[in-house]
Amino acid sequence: MKDGFKKYILFWVGGSVSQLGSAMTSFALILWVYTQTNSAMAVSVMSFCNFLPYILVSLIAGGFVDRHHKKTIMLAADSIAAVCSLFVCILFWNGRLEIWHIYLVNAVIGFMNSVQAPAQAVAIGIMVPKERLSQMSGMSSFSGNLVSVLSPVFASAIFAFGGLGMVIVLDLLSFVFNFLILLLFIRIPEKLKDASEKKAVLSGSAEGFRFLFQNKGLWYMIVTMAVINLFSQMTYENILSPMILARSGNDSLVLGMVNTALGIGGILGGLMVSIKSLKISSVKMIYFSAALSFLLGDLLMGLGQNVYWWSIAAVAASFPIPFIMAGQNVILYKMVPQKLQGSVFSVRNAVQHSTIPIGLLSGGILADYVFEPFMQSEDGLAMVLHHIVGAGNGTGMAVMFLCTGILGSSVSLIAYHKKEIQKLQKSEAANE
Repeated sequence: MKDGFKKYILFWVGGSVSQLGSAMTSFALILWVYTQTNSAMAVSVMSFCNFLPYILVSLIAGGFVDRHHKKTIMLAADSIAAVCSLFVCILFWNGRLEIWHIYLVNAVIGFMNSVQAPAQAVAIGIMVPKERLSQMSGMSSFSGNLVSVLSPVFASAIFAFGGLGMVIVLDLLSFVFNFLILLLFIRIPEKLKDASEKKAVLSGSAEGFRFLFQNKGLWYMIVTMAVINLFSQMTYENILSPMILARSGNDSLVLGMVNTALGIGGILGGLMVSIKSLKISSVKMIYFSAALSFLLGDLLMGLGQNVYWWSIAAVAASFPIPFIMAGQNVILYKMVPQKLQGSVFSVRNAVQHSTIPIGLLSGGILADYVFEPFMQSEDGLAMVLHHIVGAGNGTGMAVMFLCTGILGSSVSLIAYHKKEIQKLQKSEAANE
């Protein structure tokens, strides 16, 4: 198991390099699509094409993952994603790249991610000793947030210097690096389900749902994470940039500083989780961290009226996220049998991510057609709210942050006190 964690560190390094390459390509594609169309909707459709197949296929991916070698699945998924990038690169160099090609490629990558994500999760659970699960999650959060900070900077510079093609070439090199590490140096000892157990396509999904319904604490945890994702997508992942730009006079430097602060908060949280041994229960860590993220991050973001308060709010919102992820990972790895982890993680991914498209769509609609017009009206309540969040463009979105701050923190604290969640906490303690 000690060797397993050393292998995980190598696995993490390779995956982080590949993640940086992929994130750079994603950002460069956004730049390319926007310069071609000048349409925010075209960029939103890119995300939709990625998320929809991911959510749908996750429902049937679990049984497949449980019955096949995780390393083979990851190698195949990475290879297909690399072929997609190469396809885009060739079309671009030949002057034949069109928007619908990007949509198609994003759909294929979303499909492959739906299989790769649970396979990777199970593989990590095999490699990493249980006492190192929190540290593993912190390392993952650290690298993920570092990538989110670095990828726009690197991608923008390379895109300006060498165009989309050069960004994709670097992405392909990062793929080769990760592929060779996974192929040559990572061994994942696992016991597969007997081939004779193969059932219908949805059998894996049924097994995952059945296990979660029998362990209601885990099911409640996943559902509350889906609700938290909904609130997060409505504001931080959706209208943060428009609000900052609207309230700062379209100052892109201010927006860049706030986005950097978001990444720094996540990096600091990931470092603390990976370095420090946390004595608090995983259940408390999940729900108290979520409540703090909403209470401090969202409320301060809505109340703030300058870059300093917005940056503080960004750090306050993102710092607790690695703790939420670590708590959930520890509980799932400890309480889900290895032979069912593929099915359960696939169901978890489908349920938790199902609210993301809803949040993205509803957040934009509420901002444009409800909150912004309301705050520009002469309604009495709007006048009162102006004394709280200020006046001018973007105040409707600021009020939305106040709403998600109150709702998100309330849902987190109420969920923690639910009977089934308390039972989950006791079950976790019994498994120590």
